[in-house]
Amino acid sequence: MQILDGKIVSQVVKDNLKEKTLELIKKGSKAPHLAAILVGTNGASETYVASKVKNCEEIGFKSSLIRFDENISEAILIEAIEKLNTDDDVDGILVQLPLPKQISEEKIINLIHPDKDVDGFHPMSVGKMVQGLPTFIPATPYGIMLMLEHYKIDTKGKHAVVIGRSNIVGRPISILLSRNTNPGNCTVTLCHSHTPNLKEICLQADIVVAALGKPEFLKADMVKENAVVVDVGITRVADATKKSGFTIKGDVDFANVAPKCSYITPVPGGVGLMTIGALMMNTYNARLNKLK
Repeated sequence: MQILDGKIVSQVVKDNLKEKTLELIKKGSKAPHLAAILVGTNGASETYVASKVKNCEEIGFKSSLIRFDENISEAILIEAIEKLNTDDDVDGILVQLPLPKQISEEKIINLIHPDKDVDGFHPMSVGKMVQGLPTFIPATPYGIMLMLEHYKIDTKGKHAVVIGRSNIVGRPISILLSRNTNPGNCTVTLCHSHTPNLKEICLQADIVVAALGKPEFLKADMVKENAVVVDVGITRVADATKKSGFTIKGDVDFANVAPKCSYITPVPGGVGLMTIGALMMNTYNARLNKLK
């Protein structure tokens, strides 16, 4: 069993981007600029955005963090995004989800200009991804593909089972794994809460991507020997023994599943770190697209 270490791979991605950013600056271009919008004070969102800002600094990107109170109107947020859309200095726009109930996430996502959609959630980005055209790929699925590529995991002709059908992870990773690329060329089964015989389907899988948000859902008796398991889950579970009051759990029962695997991602330290690395890749590519 080998750990798919997100810390190692994300550092490789960031080091590469740091070199490329220095080259851009030497050629007289400015560094890529990521603008992040954070609404409210959700603890997990605060952590994610702080990490994204920190990674921008490490690589040499410019970053802007725009904060709003959780009670702001949708109109004010729309105005802020429209301003960033027309700001030529900004290359990528990130709106941290989830948003408060009074704001339509769909409307906000659709409002971000496709050229600055570094989250890869805009319908135009999704449509291009489905057709195999160059575009921004949602960061978590993109990070998974970068990890598989780094570890040279053979995916061609393999049966991949994806558990979870969200537009952020499940659907896009199922499309990416099925594309005629490397990694890719998998036969993909997309499962969800209404899938019958889920255990039997998972036992057929050479690759399992667990992305349903239920702590330790994937058990050892659902995984065949030498499978590759990618755990996308990250849930805060109450834990009185921790100073923080909680512990982080993935969607995989790691202790019991890991011994059966050829490769497996840990939580934390796996896909989460790759998500940020992939977002940085998208931001860099947004800058390059402008220069072209």
